[in-house]
Amino acid sequence: MSQKSITLTHPTKHVSGTVQLTGSKSESNRALIIKAISNGKVTIENLSEADDTVLLTRALEIANTASEDAKIIDIGPAGTAMRFMTSYLNLIPGKFTLTGTERMQQRPIGILVDALKDIGADIHYQNKAGFPPLQIEGKIFQGKDTVKIKGDVSSQYISSLLLIASVLKKGLTIEIQGELTSRPYVTMTLNMLEEAGVKHSWIDNKITIAKQEAQESTIYIEPDWSAASYWYAIVALAQEGEIRLPGLKKNSLQGDIAIAEIMEYFGVKTTFEEKGILLQKIAIDTTKTLFDFKECPDLAQTVVVIAAAQKRNVSFTGLETLKIKETDRIAALQNEIGKFGATLTEDNEVYHLDSTHVKEPDSISIATYEDHRMAMAFAPLALVFKDITIEEPHVVEKSYPMYWDHLTAQGFSY
Repeated sequence: MSQKSITLTHPTKHVSGTVQLTGSKSESNRALIIKAISNGKVTIENLSEADDTVLLTRALEIANTASEDAKIIDIGPAGTAMRFMTSYLNLIPGKFTLTGTERMQQRPIGILVDALKDIGADIHYQNKAGFPPLQIEGKIFQGKDTVKIKGDVSSQYISSLLLIASVLKKGLTIEIQGELTSRPYVTMTLNMLEEAGVKHSWIDNKITIAKQEAQESTIYIEPDWSAASYWYAIVALAQEGEIRLPGLKKNSLQGDIAIAEIMEYFGVKTTFEEKGILLQKIAIDTTKTLFDFKECPDLAQTVVVIAAAQKRNVSFTGLETLKIKETDRIAALQNEIGKFGATLTEDNEVYHLDSTHVKEPDSISIATYEDHRMAMAFAPLALVFKDITIEEPHVVEKSYPMYWDHLTAQGFSY
């Protein structure tokens, strides 16, 4: 999609049907690294079509080509891919420059780089210390077999190290310092390694993976619960709503399955069926007023927008990592919900949403800040307002390239 903006409307405000979501980006990107370290033993089914996964696939192909020349790998805006490639490239003989978009070069990577240097990696910063671009010279010479890493900044640093641990000469023990943010994503990484035959132990704050080989296996990628969250929003904000999402599982590896429980308080019932889930609009339950997103920060934008549209006054915790995502998501949310009268204020890491003065303008224009989740979280407001303009709609290609097509199939028009 090349338009600078689209203006969404939904004439009936009713939704009903089935939506087939793409494979999970989070699972797909982990599976690609696991396949890369397996020497051909691991295969993948239902790989995501998201741009981030396409970029990581291409980066791995470039890294593993036969040429001895120094290689430039531009990961674009793909944050997970940047973190995972920062570790993976240390396994490959050669010289690499790992870079990305202007925003990517503003996103910190120092904690991961320091940990890799502790175990013998040869990594240097091309420009500003602590940030991409990176100069990496593989192959890693392992000294230490234990690293300490802060747990409250980004779980992707930990997952990045875990994904390469089994091929290091001494294996690796990661000692997590402080509270672990987004724990389900670390658990996802370990469970997917287990699917490929890579064992681990996790005792207290230490995760250990010994040197070992992956086994012959096939990793099936479940549809994306993060993408599902936008359909929860659509059902919640529709006048009438019932949507089926095939393939999603009750025993999911994805932490964003938390959306199913959260949305019970915003008027959406989840029924787990044999082949997926059924979402149905029900009465809103206003008994819960504090929601914790420490384990599932990617859901925060969606839920904040829903709550504001429903004119709820609620509070949120666990939003600390949102400031270092594709954009400063806290500031972006504050700016955009402010356009229809809601406010989000911080009080010692608790964020309070005040929707007392929310109004329903006939039309509103939403900036997306080069952030796919901003576009997808705000688009369902077309069910509340007469119309809503989404700027830079192509950003959804990062994680959910069929999003606008799926919306039009459910009665949205632009």
